[in-house]
Amino acid sequence: MSADIKMTDKTLQSILAPQITEKATMVADKYNQVTFKVTKDATKADVKTAIEIMFKVEVLAVNLLNVNGKTKRSGKTMGRRSDWKKAYVSLKPGQEINFTGE
Repeated sequence: MSADIKMTDKTLQSILAPQITEKATMVADKYNQVTFKVTKDATKADVKTAIEIMFKVEVLAVNLLNVNGKTKRSGKTMGRRSDWKKAYVSLKPGQEINFTGE
């Protein structure tokens, strides 16, 4: 890691959870990308720094995506799930993050 990385509590707390879905698994196999749920105010630089520090891998690129919450109905009342942000993290060739614990 380079010396110009500035680490703050906000940076490390920007990663909420990995997204382990069929689509995320397909993207991981095909494009060597890992998907994470991140905070709404996270930036690409925050996500890159947090991933490199937490998992000790080299990140090639980060793509962020705002996901709109679904409108749901419970009887007569309409509700709405919260909006959230997703990060697609591209790893350098030969790098890997394993969530299964093997």
